Amino acid sequence: MLLFSSLSFAADNGQMPPEQQLAINYIKALTEHDYDTLENFYSRESVFTDATAGRTYVGGRHIIEFFERAHRGVLEYDFNIEHMFNTGSLVVMIGNYHFKGPGEQFGKPGKVIDIAIPGVTTLNVDVARHRVNQHLDYIDYQTMADQLAAQ
Repeated sequence: MLLFSSLSFAADNGQMPPEQQLAINYIKALTEHDYDTLENFYSRESVFTDATAGRTYVGGRHIIEFFERAHRGVLEYDFNIEHMFNTGSLVVMIGNYHFKGPGEQFGKPGKVIDIAIPGVTTLNVDVARHRVNQHLDYIDYQTMADQLAAQ
């Protein structure tokens, strides 16, 4: 589920730039774990980087394998986009990633963890080819650690 609070007006009126529309469709496939659709957004040259964690994956197959591992067992996953803008092919989304899933993934075995992590996601998109060339995340892992400590 994607939450679009402030973006719904622009989307309803068809005023959202094509780069942002592509970004929304991509995030929707990602948060719905729709790997078949997600595969269509990538090429061999596509890059996913979690800058805060210091991890980079290159090529659609490797990116999807990472997401499959990272999202295994996740019960709920969405991105509440609070603000989005683009300049040409660069789309910036600011919001909160919400995860609900097994505590084992977060060092809390036997518990169900429910966290909302502030983050900024930037996408470099190619509208003509319907591709995501680069996906770069900046995630507030300190807030995540604080939330996990309280659970």
